[in-house]
Amino acid sequence: MDRIRTVIMGAAGRDFHDFQVLYRDDPSVEVVAFTATQIPGIDSRTYPAAIAGALYPDGIPIVPECELTELIRSEKIEKVVFAYSDVAHVDVMHKASAVLAAGADFELIAAERTMLASTKPVISICAVRTGVGKSGISRYVWELLAEHGLRGVDIRHPMPYRDLTAMRVERYASLDDLDRLGVTVEEREEYEHLIEVGAVVMAGVDYENILRAAEDEADVVIWDGGNNDTPFVKPDLEIVALDPHRPGHERLYHPGEVNFLRAQALVINKVDTADSIALAAVREAAKHFNPDATLIETDSAVVVVGGDEQLRGKRVLVIEDGPTVTHGGMAYGAGVVAARRAGAKIVDPRPYAVGSLAALFSHWTHLTEILPAMGYSPKQLSELEATIAAVPCDAVVIATPIDLSRLIEIPQPAVRVTYGVVDRGEPTVRTLVETFLRERGLIS
Repeated sequence: MDRIRTVIMGAAGRDFHDFQVLYRDDPSVEVVAFTATQIPGIDSRTYPAAIAGALYPDGIPIVPECELTELIRSEKIEKVVFAYSDVAHVDVMHKASAVLAAGADFELIAAERTMLASTKPVISICAVRTGVGKSGISRYVWELLAEHGLRGVDIRHPMPYRDLTAMRVERYASLDDLDRLGVTVEEREEYEHLIEVGAVVMAGVDYENILRAAEDEADVVIWDGGNNDTPFVKPDLEIVALDPHRPGHERLYHPGEVNFLRAQALVINKVDTADSIALAAVREAAKHFNPDATLIETDSAVVVVGGDEQLRGKRVLVIEDGPTVTHGGMAYGAGVVAARRAGAKIVDPRPYAVGSLAALFSHWTHLTEILPAMGYSPKQLSELEATIAAVPCDAVVIATPIDLSRLIEIPQPAVRVTYGVVDRGEPTVRTLVETFLRERGLIS
């Protein structure tokens, strides 16, 4: 039988999971290559044979997505599978059109087909866009479990930007683990805030083995989604976060709209800083398109560690979470909210950006007053350090979920801004989770 020659389009996450679950041991399919995009430095490498399995003794090449149409023609590709997240619907179809014009089929895979079944109760937290605040909800859910004496293990959406074989199954339980394994800034932003409250975080490449390892120590598994991707583990309670700062986006991005339509509970976050008209639009969309979901509203409480007075009247450089303000499309985050509230003057970092950060501002032209925390490689981290040092300001506002001063030298006074989910009105995340736990017989 001839094998179907296939390419998987991805960004070092969903693509690898789909391969592991659907194609790794399927003799009817030959995955000729992965393509990579969105994340710098993840292409021009090989998916290792040690993970790829017996059908792929030489591993699988990973190539830049810009080479896809030529690859289809030169390698006689019959099928292209789209497998990454937070892409506008119109852009998905542009990619589909290019694939179809080159002569291959274009495939989207149903969420259920790649969900792993767990022996433990599973709560998933996903979103309709990057930067909605799902990580804060994940932390809140973990803290609720701990409050009831239950052990939650947080399984995080993959971020395999380093050695793939070494990252097959990862367990992080301390800041020393992060240092020892040399994680990127982007990984730290997702792991560190959970580790600080006592959580165990697991991630990697091989989610079948990651899930089994998590089940060994968890009473409840938390699926902590990335971008707006769907869960890799089949949830018993499916929570999806909405953003009133981006009304309408819940129906404009893939696969965020899938999450929106699937959710058992929809959480509108950041209500405290939202425009009332935008908030009303998101409420109406939730009620119209997913009327059976429980609708919950939460605030995203922004706190300047040490008080707002540290910023009042100062010239400040604001550093925000990288993915949120790049492919998440947000022009600002909690740092700008805190700076404006304190009456600080925000300094434009663009004239001082060096290396890849200068290129980043050329690509993401909506960014005019913040510096994304980028550190996918040691070189990019050093460029971030150099850019910060060059900005003439009285203080640096660090509004990422991590303390950047642990990783780089910041010559100016640094002020941390934190943010967390706070229940607002009824129903609440607390009542949702506690009801679920009671139904499962885990609390009385």
